Amino acid sequence: MAQLLIDALVLGSIYLLFSLGMSISWGTIGILNFAHGGLFMFSAFVGSRIVSTFEIGLVLVCLIALVVGALLSVAIDTLAFQPILRRSKNHRTAELQILIGGIGIGIIPVAIVQYYTKSEPFGFAGSTYTTEVYTFFGLRISSTGVIVIGCALLLTAIVAFWLKRTSHGLSLRAIGVDAETAELMGVNRRQLSFLTMAVAGGLAGLAGALLTYNLGAITAESGETLLIKAFAIIILGGVGSTIGAAAAAMILAVSETLVLRFTGGGWVDAVCFGIILAVLLIRPQGIFGRKEVRRV
Repeated sequence: MAQLLIDALVLGSIYLLFSLGMSISWGTIGILNFAHGGLFMFSAFVGSRIVSTFEIGLVLVCLIALVVGALLSVAIDTLAFQPILRRSKNHRTAELQILIGGIGIGIIPVAIVQYYTKSEPFGFAGSTYTTEVYTFFGLRISSTGVIVIGCALLLTAIVAFWLKRTSHGLSLRAIGVDAETAELMGVNRRQLSFLTMAVAGGLAGLAGALLTYNLGAITAESGETLLIKAFAIIILGGVGSTIGAAAAAMILAVSETLVLRFTGGGWVDAVCFGIILAVLLIRPQGIFGRKEVRRV
């Protein structure tokens, strides 16, 4: 059982890194980016192409994926989401258009990677990094798993501190409560949107690289699978809540691991999303969400 929990902790950390960026952008600037899965996968793909030419290690590959994810996220925001926000009659209409636009944009990197890989899995075969397995009291964990957990804990703490203790973070939370009033008080929404999307994309890129190292390889469709789970994590934990996203990611990962262990995997999605549905029926705002429907 303890080994299952360790495996669930690694899986939950991947879920957390992936969903944290989506949670931030949706909970503050009101952008639910359904191209997030494409950014996650394409960042890892770029890393795999560079590794196939140059022998580099895990740290550099992760930095490349992080930068690629951040740049692509900012480009999507600048070229697609911001024009939609400027032209929409109201925020509700803009959210719907951004959601649909994000789905369409997310298909593009998937199609590109499918073309170049012939829909075959890809990884970092040329990387100088090698995975080691540590054993403590009969429990096993890989060096990659330790790195994944460490990155998830560190980055979650940094994001939580950023949102609650810095001027930029407080301004973002103000936008989440009332964007118009925040702008009247001097908050630069465009600048903060740029920063938020860069952080969200960077987290997606990092998660893509770490998952590829952890599994050995991913496919062009891997991001789309995680996208639905990330959406469920955000709703379960509470939109915009960093602690909520962390708790929900671990709940989902533990549930999946236990169901996979005792049922063979056929009921994983049904049971896990059933748990989420039950929580939402009892507490619609999510575990750490507020009773009032506000993005904070």
